[in-house]
Amino acid sequence: MIPKQPFGRTGHASTRIIFGAYALSKATQVEADYILEMLLKYGVNHIDTAAIYGNAEKRIGPWMEEHRDDFFLATKSRKRSYEGARQDLQRSLNKLRVDHIDLWQMHGLTNPVSWEKVMAPGGALQAFLEARDEGLVRFLGVTGHGNKVPAMHKQSLERFDFDTVLLPYNYLQMKNPKYAGDFDELAELCRKRSTALQTIKSVVRRPWGTRPQTHNTYFYEPLETQDAIDKSVHWSLGLKDSFVITAGDLQILPKILDAADRFDNPPSDEEMNTIVDDFDMQTIRCSMNDLR
Repeated sequence: MIPKQPFGRTGHASTRIIFGAYALSKATQVEADYILEMLLKYGVNHIDTAAIYGNAEKRIGPWMEEHRDDFFLATKSRKRSYEGARQDLQRSLNKLRVDHIDLWQMHGLTNPVSWEKVMAPGGALQAFLEARDEGLVRFLGVTGHGNKVPAMHKQSLERFDFDTVLLPYNYLQMKNPKYAGDFDELAELCRKRSTALQTIKSVVRRPWGTRPQTHNTYFYEPLETQDAIDKSVHWSLGLKDSFVITAGDLQILPKILDAADRFDNPPSDEEMNTIVDDFDMQTIRCSMNDLR
């Protein structure tokens, strides 16, 4: 079984692997129900979805009718206004067939203009606080993609004491000195505040570029072999007190769960470099912005 640990200050012991429900964005209910059985097999007890993840919330809804108590349930809103966020929340509650969400997150909050709108009177933060006060959500978080996200998350935590943050963390992206420095500062701040730190893109290989997108990973081409996925997932799990969200592809998901189930110690840089040798080296030299 995949190990559990405290999910920040929420009081919930979450599996270190969180199911990334973008994998259900194009799934049928039959496919989704098969995934549910897989999650239960591995003991995964935390689901991360979003209002804009296609069919995901609709597919999860039937699960919640029987398994609500088995999962810490998180969703997101990309709306920046009070009204837009409230409408998103009501739609999410209806699709998920629940009366409350465990974690509601501001989705992709990295644009400075959007950030100001969210934090201003009449912005989404007002809706988030109101929903928490009404018991419709229990905890509040912020998520983001791209190289600027660690610094933006620090700015968000300075303005409001969010319970969770979510951002990319993988061997390649941490080769970017600026990103790595900002990430490490954010991680330390999260430790001090008991803010749950969630990471994404653990199995990134390179941007899709002009290649056909053969997997349901919107921003990047994923690793495919079990050995490479093992090393990359184990490397990400090596960051203590963090949680890894699975990739948004049903072909890759079983390999990630299998890797997490066998996690013991993170691989060395030498071991990771054996995978990097097979990568498009331009990925390491680039700014990684295309892996947003």
